[in-house]
Amino acid sequence: MRKKEIRVGVLGVGRGMSFAYGADSAGMRVVAICDRWEEKLKEAETKLNVTTYTDYDKFLEHDMDAVILANYFHQHAPFAIKALNAGKHVLSETSCNSTLAEGVDLCRTVEKTGLIYMLAENYPYTVFNMEMKRIYRAGEIGEVTYAEGEYNHPMSPDSKCRLSPGQNHWRNWLPPTYYCTHALAPLVYITENMPVKINGLSIACPSVNRKTAKRADPGFVMLCRMDNGAVFRLFGLVLPGHSNWYRIHGEKGAMEITRGPGYFGPGLVRVWHEEWDKTKSQPLEMTYVPQWPAKAELAARAGHGGGDFWVNWYFSQAIKTGEQPFFNVYRGVTISSVGILGWKSALEDGKPYNIPDFRKEEQRKKYEDDTWSPFPGAENRLPPSILGFIKPKPDDLEYARKIWKEIGYKEDDF
Repeated sequence: MRKKEIRVGVLGVGRGMSFAYGADSAGMRVVAICDRWEEKLKEAETKLNVTTYTDYDKFLEHDMDAVILANYFHQHAPFAIKALNAGKHVLSETSCNSTLAEGVDLCRTVEKTGLIYMLAENYPYTVFNMEMKRIYRAGEIGEVTYAEGEYNHPMSPDSKCRLSPGQNHWRNWLPPTYYCTHALAPLVYITENMPVKINGLSIACPSVNRKTAKRADPGFVMLCRMDNGAVFRLFGLVLPGHSNWYRIHGEKGAMEITRGPGYFGPGLVRVWHEEWDKTKSQPLEMTYVPQWPAKAELAARAGHGGGDFWVNWYFSQAIKTGEQPFFNVYRGVTISSVGILGWKSALEDGKPYNIPDFRKEEQRKKYEDDTWSPFPGAENRLPPSILGFIKPKPDDLEYARKIWKEIGYKEDDF
């Protein structure tokens, strides 16, 4: 068991600051921050009293044990690989990999270095999802047969523009299936089953992208065949009608998060059984008020329903014990690759695709040259919409540029 202080560096002064502010409560100390946004770097330096860098290679030379990656979505894998090769443990924001080839390289690098790698997927660690895991592991509903996960997060045009400044920002090109981990990861965490096949459908609704520079479809539905034969249905991404919801049907009953107003709804867990399946001591229906398994005060103060605290906590515990976390490189790359293969499926109107077992070299080797990507600059380019390579309307682009000016954006792809 490691006893000395865990020194971490954070890449990204946007989302990365959530990790930085919560590091101390998880037993870590932030010693360095890296970003190209010099104005925000100065703010971070003042608030946290840390060394700052604009050069990632110089940042990796800093005396620290681990790196938290909160940079752009499609840059996580190459930056993680570089950090691992520099001897640093890695906590990476979603997604692990933006191509299948990156996923293969990442698995091989973790194996080679023997270092800790964790996907920073926070939705499994909301209080109600942790309660659902407790109920499931207790055998209350039996083995999963069918499950549903929804992460649909609509935003105003202004909010979308502020989050994705510049025509080439990754969010403007992100196919909806690529952001599937918030819908899938909680179900994987609760049941411990893994996807082996995927069918994907995209929802093209250009009016949802009005007053933005987005080129990608705003919604998806995917069906995952799991390794025990169960089927998981996933839905998201930014269509009108907010939804963060999970349901699991088992051999002996079912459970779900109760729906209702608010970001997470009422946050209760409903469990129900059929009369002929329940034991004598079981009620037909029961509603649980979820409780944190531990660290309730710290979790309640953290973002994303407490998930941000638990991500930091489990990462620090993995480093201390030397044992890989639940969302290790194999689970992380697999659920990230569901989004990639789901998009291939969607472009072929739902054609099924098998998902490789990334633990096995003979399976993953087939994908080591698969660089298929929707992002600007990719050699093997694919469209981010089932409608093809669409362009924002002039009026929409003009509105987006107005918002970008307000936030001081000055990049070349304006």
